[in-house]
Amino acid sequence: MFKCAFLGCGPRAKGHARVYKNIQRGRIVGISDLDEKRLQAFGDEFGVRNRYRDAAEMLDREKPDVLHLVTIPGLRVPLLTFAAAHKVPLVIVEKPIALWGEDYKQIKALGEQSQTKFVVNTQLHFHGRNLELKRDVADGRIGEVRHIDVSARSTPLDQGVHVLELAHSYNGFSAMAKVFGNVAGGKNLASRQPAPDMAQAYIDFANGVHASFITGACAPIATKNESIYHHKRIAAFGTRGFVQWTMWWWERLVDGKYERGEHDYGVEDDQAQARLTEAAFDWLEDENKPHPTRLELNLVQFNAILGLYVSALRNAPVALPFDPPDGLYGALSFRLT
Repeated sequence: MFKCAFLGCGPRAKGHARVYKNIQRGRIVGISDLDEKRLQAFGDEFGVRNRYRDAAEMLDREKPDVLHLVTIPGLRVPLLTFAAAHKVPLVIVEKPIALWGEDYKQIKALGEQSQTKFVVNTQLHFHGRNLELKRDVADGRIGEVRHIDVSARSTPLDQGVHVLELAHSYNGFSAMAKVFGNVAGGKNLASRQPAPDMAQAYIDFANGVHASFITGACAPIATKNESIYHHKRIAAFGTRGFVQWTMWWWERLVDGKYERGEHDYGVEDDQAQARLTEAAFDWLEDENKPHPTRLELNLVQFNAILGLYVSALRNAPVALPFDPPDGLYGALSFRLT
């Protein structure tokens, strides 16, 4: 039985915790938060006895195998470093993994030097219908893949990272070779996930597939729900047909046969979170089963987002991977505000 702990007991952490009722190989042994009221409420809701204001004390006493790090993204570098220093075997960290070039480079170096395994919580990868449609693509049911189209109506860091992971995984994690794009709107640069309000990019992959990436108010409306958070989607087009997933429905066309169906996003999301956690256990048990949303792959995707920012500033394509410059926040703020 894997021992699991939580650092951060806010609303998003509840999405991580509630799936443990359906997980057989792990149990929550400790939780930590600086907010006493939130800590106690979380512990009461999920039946966790060991509650800590001091995260170091929790790690020293409980010695968890897995740490769920569910805090604001501005704390990624110090808290990931903290977990690695305490020799936590595996950390599941919320997205986005970074904000700018500076913390991206620090986290990349930490991942290369640390014995701790890091998994980024892009759980859409594990949605049941996504797994099915990805198998269709991998098995060649839609023929040779020519184009992938992903979009979300929130910002590139808030929800764009989710759909970019889908583009990468639907394409078999082929290397990203080039990005050309633009950004607009500076309102969200002052948020906890500072990013342009809108972004659009064209991404070339090493295997010849091309992808379009659109986020913000310029992105397609994918469902009847008016909330900007309900429009994540991906479509993959091949020589024999296409597949498309949205948060509430899906469709598939193969050799002239069309299918369409609906699903409950909330139910699927909990199931996906459980699968993501179970895959972390698999990786701990077997080095030959690396996690599909591990840090190494997520940094490839985040590098493309940084490349998009630089492309917008230079009005030119950016070859990937690249070494992002410092100061992107200031440069984008000057341009957009």
